[in-house]
Amino acid sequence: MGIFHNEDGRAVLLNMVKVIQDNKQMLGDVDGLIGDGDHGMNMNKGFTIYADQLGSNEVSFSDGLFDLGSVLLNKIGGSMGPIYGTVFMGMSDACDDSETIDAGLLCKMLEAGMNDLYDIVDARPGDKTLVDTLYPAVEALRQNADGDFAEALDKMKAAAEKGRESTVDMVAKYGRASRLGERSRGVPDAGATSCCLILCAMAEGIKGVLR
Repeated sequence: MGIFHNEDGRAVLLNMVKVIQDNKQMLGDVDGLIGDGDHGMNMNKGFTIYADQLGSNEVSFSDGLFDLGSVLLNKIGGSMGPIYGTVFMGMSDACDDSETIDAGLLCKMLEAGMNDLYDIVDARPGDKTLVDTLYPAVEALRQNADGDFAEALDKMKAAAEKGRESTVDMVAKYGRASRLGERSRGVPDAGATSCCLILCAMAEGIKGVLR
């Protein structure tokens, strides 16, 4: 089984920040193949603003998700700020300041973030967006939530990675890439790529604070 304490959120959140900072160039390069190439720059800007705002302070996982979501929603350009802001703030709300988080609650949080996202975008699995990473990750966590938390997180990571890879063979239906039609096939979606990085970093961060 396993749990982590909500108050141990700082390490998890900073792991998420680091993976975006470390992959800023890669995300920009992926986005540049069929988009405008600013995804890495915008994401790095938002996550770095959040890290600077956090400073040396401790923060719960749920409060940190809300604060990170607020920064992304209000302080970075493009469509991804509102998208990730909605997901993270939805996750925070679903946690309801619980003192401990197990696999079932984390699944509930991710599902809530995804459902809030569905309220503002039309994209669904198969449309070559970050949903193609997020949806299978949520499903994998749901299917393994009754077992060992660390193993469930590994299954979530594997599903996220498979979801990201699945976008290579898809045709984009939304965003700038949708204008390319069939020419958008053959490269991964930038949002699906950043979502995979974030979910995997979140999982590894949580594994580091499991009790």
